Amino acid sequence: MDRRFVDALREIVGLDGVIAAADDCLVYECDMLVYFKGAPDVVVLPRSTEEVAAVVGRCVDAGIPIIPRGAGTGIIGGAMAPRGGVMIGVNRMDRVLEVSLPNRYAVVEPGVINLALTRAVEARGYFFAPDPASQVASSIGGNAATNAGGPHALKYGSVVNHVLGLEIVTGSGEVVWLGGPVQERPGYDLAGVVVGSEGTLAIITKVVVRLMRAAEAVKTALATFASIEQASGAVSAIIAEGITPAALEAMDEPVIRAVEAGLKAGYPADAKAVLLIELDGPPAEVEAQAETVARLCRARGALTLRVARDERERADLWRGRKGAAGAFGRIGHNYVLQDAVVPRSRLPEIMAQVQAIAASHGLVVANVFHAGDGNLHPCIFYDERVPGQFESALAATEAMLDACIAVGGALTGEHGVGLDKAPKLALLFTPEDLAAMQAVRRVFDPRGLMNPDKVFPSPGRHVKPGPVGAHKPVPEGMWV
Repeated sequence: MDRRFVDALREIVGLDGVIAAADDCLVYECDMLVYFKGAPDVVVLPRSTEEVAAVVGRCVDAGIPIIPRGAGTGIIGGAMAPRGGVMIGVNRMDRVLEVSLPNRYAVVEPGVINLALTRAVEARGYFFAPDPASQVASSIGGNAATNAGGPHALKYGSVVNHVLGLEIVTGSGEVVWLGGPVQERPGYDLAGVVVGSEGTLAIITKVVVRLMRAAEAVKTALATFASIEQASGAVSAIIAEGITPAALEAMDEPVIRAVEAGLKAGYPADAKAVLLIELDGPPAEVEAQAETVARLCRARGALTLRVARDERERADLWRGRKGAAGAFGRIGHNYVLQDAVVPRSRLPEIMAQVQAIAASHGLVVANVFHAGDGNLHPCIFYDERVPGQFESALAATEAMLDACIAVGGALTGEHGVGLDKAPKLALLFTPEDLAAMQAVRRVFDPRGLMNPDKVFPSPGRHVKPGPVGAHKPVPEGMWV
């Protein structure tokens, strides 16, 4: 990259805010989906909205791609640079700017860690509801960019339900406020358009988030089943009864064994499937719902049902669920994790299909997922050292996505589309639908520089995934 351009970036953000050495930029060549790689030419670490806008303006003038990046915990190939360019990391913008408990909102910068916001207000009886499994590391700006979910999205909704307003820098370098602390505003819901846009419209520089009052009572239980299909049937029965648990999570046998071996969370190591069920609300309501849930689980074949006796046992049960991904190394050498949604009533059917697809490719599949809202996370294991297994794993995940779409599902429930699923978007939307979305994108990003090749199918430009160890250098002449 031209030295004068890099020097101009240093003038904006300071000497310590620019990473230009090629070896150092390799740190940013992928997100947690490590088989899509593309290193940026330069990484810029601004500390303010004004600095972000100035950097974007420079890139727009030069026609250089812009890649927004938060904590890098995404697993969709969304925070890597397939065409090189300038990556703008917002990690240094990590302040909680305002907390208004009477109005139940907070204003935060995008680099604030998800769990840190709850920690800042929990002593006063409030919390930030979206809780992705990565909440100890993922940033609120990234959560908003991907419309992240989490176990408690079943009752409380995804991030879009908790974002009241945004300050953004558009793809033309303009600073714009969308929405704000007032919950009902006239006009178009442009904040809702930006939430989930995965950095293709703008860079988020401030977020106004809704704060929730903590529930009076919480009850968490673990039910075991003879199969994941039986557990899925219990999920449908609970929801059909009119009960909306705070969370309703499922895990199958391979995950249970790995979690218990690594974390000692108190899961029965011989269980074939478990449901982690959490109810919250007024004490009388929670008790009544707990009795009904226990009855429904037993009617659907539950072998055991254990209720956490105190906060420590409850924390252990959640530690097992949220630490599941970290235990996957006990199951296989490498894995491909997907994210799709199906109608809850089709869960038993689709879980059987997932198992059959994995078996047809000679691979092991493990499942840990947000069962209450039909959000699947099938994890296909392979060994990159065995020729052909990586390709088989990709083929299996493609078949699983196709199966989910065939039963009326969607490509993603919380992770997003990114580079990984962009080619499949045409399975869900007509050419007219996609053209309308692209028209919206051009309003925010007229030159198409913001996070190129993500979300939308890009004929002739899709980056082919490679095994985990493979580094793919950025092709020359890819800037538009």
